Amino acid sequence: MSDLPTPLNGPPFQITPAETPSLRSLLTVAVSVVVVAGLYFGRSVLIPITLAMLLSFLLAPLVNLLRRVRLGRVPSVLLAVLMALTVILGLGGLIGTQVAGLAEDAPRYASTIHHKVDTLQQLVLSHMTDLTRALGGRPAHVAVAVNAKQGGASAPADAQKPIAVEVRQPDLTAMQIAQRIVTPVVEPLSTTAIVLIVAIFILLQREDLRDRMIRLFGSSDLHRTTIAMNDAARRLSRYLVTQLAVNTAFGVIIGTGLAFIGIPSPVMWGVLGALLRFVPYIGAPLSAIMPLTLAAAVDPGWSRLLWTASLYLVVEPVMGQAVEPLVYGRSTGLSPFAVVVAATFWTWLWGPIGLILSTPLTLCLVVLGRHVARLEFLDVLLGDRPALTSVESFYQRMLAGDHDEVYDHAELLLKQRSLSSYYDDVALKGLRLAVIDAERGVLSPGHLDRIRASIQSLIEDLDDYEDPWSPQAGAEAPVASDALPDVPRYPAGDGPGHGKLDLAPAWRGAAPVMCIAGRGLLDEAVATMLAQLLDKQGIPSRVTPHVTTTRAAIGKMDMGEVAMVCISCLDLSGSSVSHLRYLLRRLRWRLPPDVPILVGLWPDEAEVLHDERLRAAVGADYYATSLHETVEACLQSARKASIDAQPPLVMATPLPAD
Repeated sequence: MSDLPTPLNGPPFQITPAETPSLRSLLTVAVSVVVVAGLYFGRSVLIPITLAMLLSFLLAPLVNLLRRVRLGRVPSVLLAVLMALTVILGLGGLIGTQVAGLAEDAPRYASTIHHKVDTLQQLVLSHMTDLTRALGGRPAHVAVAVNAKQGGASAPADAQKPIAVEVRQPDLTAMQIAQRIVTPVVEPLSTTAIVLIVAIFILLQREDLRDRMIRLFGSSDLHRTTIAMNDAARRLSRYLVTQLAVNTAFGVIIGTGLAFIGIPSPVMWGVLGALLRFVPYIGAPLSAIMPLTLAAAVDPGWSRLLWTASLYLVVEPVMGQAVEPLVYGRSTGLSPFAVVVAATFWTWLWGPIGLILSTPLTLCLVVLGRHVARLEFLDVLLGDRPALTSVESFYQRMLAGDHDEVYDHAELLLKQRSLSSYYDDVALKGLRLAVIDAERGVLSPGHLDRIRASIQSLIEDLDDYEDPWSPQAGAEAPVASDALPDVPRYPAGDGPGHGKLDLAPAWRGAAPVMCIAGRGLLDEAVATMLAQLLDKQGIPSRVTPHVTTTRAAIGKMDMGEVAMVCISCLDLSGSSVSHLRYLLRRLRWRLPPDVPILVGLWPDEAEVLHDERLRAAVGADYYATSLHETVEACLQSARKASIDAQPPLVMATPLPAD
């Protein structure tokens, strides 16, 4: 029987064809279309209710604060809503007063702007004239005058002039005038009244509404439903309150800065800046348009315009790039891509109001996706959590064969963990996924070659990283066939590689540890990782491919200066156990009897350690399920050999007394 790596059983490298969509999937698509259509056609009813719900989330902390000072539920709710209404009316009145004040000076501002526009036109024409003369042509205004003169001469003298026609609208009646004035005012007032009334009822019956939602959506799993609702309420409330605080700070800074610059009505521009900043992306630029225009209108020069532009160009990036990430943290849970998509979708669905509500509504969908299995795709598409785990990202990059991307991913993870931890927690588990896919027959030989090349390149690139050793970092000590000998362990940073221990003669060779690869497809890569980690701890080692341990080749192996053997196995199932047992027998035949053999089962074979019959059949001295445990076992063996090699202390015989 050949011990060479062979393809696994089953049809080689066959990929299962894609499944046809099930009835449940088609039903989900149909329901999604119906929901979107309902949101679009029912927007006149849904928008006020949604605004009321968001207002209730915003006022909930204030209501809770008022209830803590011994106010009842009803007075707390009414007082909070009254305060919100007062703020809304106050801001509206302030804006109206400021607009009326600006209207009085509008003619003067218009004259200043016209003068600046004329100045710019003359400046541009003069530059064009100079440029035309420099090119040797006719000045632009002269060419225009000549063309006009020629056109006038060629026009017929008896050309008829057009007859002026005047169109007059009939006079409006008193009812029509009242309708034109009242209609634009009544609709916002009615929407505001509906929002306030619904918000009052939501705040008064929060617990009852919560219980009804639980009964409707998740009475069979109260724990999961309660967590989902609490998570959504907490995130929404924190997001709205935090955004209100940040936007208020933005408005105060802008208003104060405009007052120092000398822009009229700075309070109004600060209020509008705070309100428009609730609109993602375009709110702050929109709030800067009118102050910039006014800065150009009130100053005959250009200094105020430049100072105003500088104010917005400094404050908005600082608030958006520094303050908001620091204050929000991970409270929202939305990815930047989700914010852009949500703004586009809700604006198309509900117009400008949808743009303002896009982030809170999308946040609700993400929370729903995190707690409802069938809606998990919402969290994957819109949430800020990584779509793939570190292990899955590692394996995906290995499949792609992009060495630079694999190394960048490793560099990012190695900022927070040691090299041995990265190999154990990410690399070995990623290679394990490759073995599983190979068993399923979905990896072609080209994919396997690409993975081998990528992992070998990664190991070479990571050779410059240190691996600070800490035996306490391992979860468990290596499991031996018998109990491990009671030998001292190394303190952190006190291994053989740090020069604080004289190695025994058996461990002073060129490569005292032999790292043998199993017969698996990727075992040699794991053996190379182990050899690299041992070298960093001051224990030289060498990697031995599995092909050199066959019956025909093992007799030619150089077993000199070998103090310990470590065998790497990524897969130990089926006939692999028999091959491993035969390999250990051949090694026992060639090795000295005092050389220990360790079998590393990477990384999900921990149940093998509890299978006494399997351990007895394999017959190794030690077993480990991580590279960290394997290095720890080698360090303990080197320590024990060094202690045993020390000569016993001889007590001096005391001289006889005189």
